Amino acid sequence: MNKTANNSVIQLPNIELLKQIGKNADDGSLRVYLVGGAVRDCILDIRNYDVDIVVEGDGIKFAKLLKKELKADTFVAWEKFGTAELTVENIKLEVATARSEKYEKNSRKPTIEPATIELDLKRRDFTINTLAISLNKENFGELTDRFNGREDISKKVIRTPLKPEQTFNEDPLRMLRAIRFSAQLGFELEPDLIRAIRKEKERLSIVSQERITAEFFKILGTSKPSIGIVGLLGSELLDIVFPELIPTIGVEQIGRYHHKDVFWHTLEVLDNVAKMSENLDLRFAALVHDIAKPETKKFKEGKGWTFHGHEVLGTKMVESIGRRLKLSRKTIKFAKKMTFLHLRPIALVNEEVTDSAVRRLIFNAGEDVELLMTLCRADITTKNPERAVQYMKNFELVEKKIAELLEKDEMKAFQSPVRGEEIMKLLGIEPGKMIGVVKSAIEQAILDGIIDNDYEASYKYLMENKERWQNEFKDV
Repeated sequence: MNKTANNSVIQLPNIELLKQIGKNADDGSLRVYLVGGAVRDCILDIRNYDVDIVVEGDGIKFAKLLKKELKADTFVAWEKFGTAELTVENIKLEVATARSEKYEKNSRKPTIEPATIELDLKRRDFTINTLAISLNKENFGELTDRFNGREDISKKVIRTPLKPEQTFNEDPLRMLRAIRFSAQLGFELEPDLIRAIRKEKERLSIVSQERITAEFFKILGTSKPSIGIVGLLGSELLDIVFPELIPTIGVEQIGRYHHKDVFWHTLEVLDNVAKMSENLDLRFAALVHDIAKPETKKFKEGKGWTFHGHEVLGTKMVESIGRRLKLSRKTIKFAKKMTFLHLRPIALVNEEVTDSAVRRLIFNAGEDVELLMTLCRADITTKNPERAVQYMKNFELVEKKIAELLEKDEMKAFQSPVRGEEIMKLLGIEPGKMIGVVKSAIEQAILDGIIDNDYEASYKYLMENKERWQNEFKDV
């Protein structure tokens, strides 16, 4: 075993907290270690607010002691797995019993048994996460590096402590985690590891969709998400995790006409969005905004390639993709909206940018108008410098007009200034869909610039059309 006193080299965060944890362990004659990602991030000088502790002994009992001694703000225990989670002054502290695990062939749920720190580290996913630092007073800061994890961190390589086939067979989610760590840290995947992923990829079917989606969204959350998507493609996991992207790969050419590769364009848009926003829903929308292009691709002689209606079909595809990934309704609804509207701002620059056209865009986008504009700005990926400058100029004109109208009309919170109850009273009608018809008509008049966006103008418009609407509703 490789053990060295490295506390002078590895700068530990929250050192007073760690020493207090060590003292509590000494008082109970327990061995306690800072482990895994917490140690890895110390070496990489990455700020990590999570502290992972492993105890040789009863982790739950020790966690309850820490709860009392550290005056924890929160405490949750999972007795079956021998782990507990505490928060101490905004620091998340996870305490686990050192354990070994044995997996059944068709299950991700292991049989767990108490073990030594050496066996605990052996069961972990990657060598960069197999590091442990002692917190006991007699050897505080001593590094246990059984699998040369520190060297792999230095070399920036992802490999498994055991044979990769064994590691992935036991816990298939680790295949996705390998891609995620590679993208997150900028580390290379060991060739044997990639081969093992390709061999074991079907094992991912025993993992719950929720866990797969959580890892996938962590990939989307990296500083350059395209690295992770390309990693999924190269390891053949993309076929399983996000198969809808596969048809977007490739460029087809007829005569002098060719269309840009939708896959690589999508990744460029995704990276552009990531530079501008940390919003994961927006990043997902960037990934799917052109998802229906392969289905709508047509060649027209003399004009070239067209993708008419890909924004409409795309919204339907996003719905089914979102359900398959088990995304929230909020995320699905947002991605559908972004997909449906992503052509609108660019289309405006080819027309006269009228107040009514911009109002309509703002109304349709609602509170997400600024996020839509971020996506559309990211979608300008032309490599023609003159065209890029012109696109951006026109796009900025639309942005300016939106800002002016938002300030003028407060359109973000737009809705008919005349409410439903008042419409029923003024027109003498019962609750029903006709109320919505009238409200929509008032909203349409505002969007078309016929009336101002205020109560007085809306009330006047309603009264002017009152008789016509009453006659229309008579036979309904």
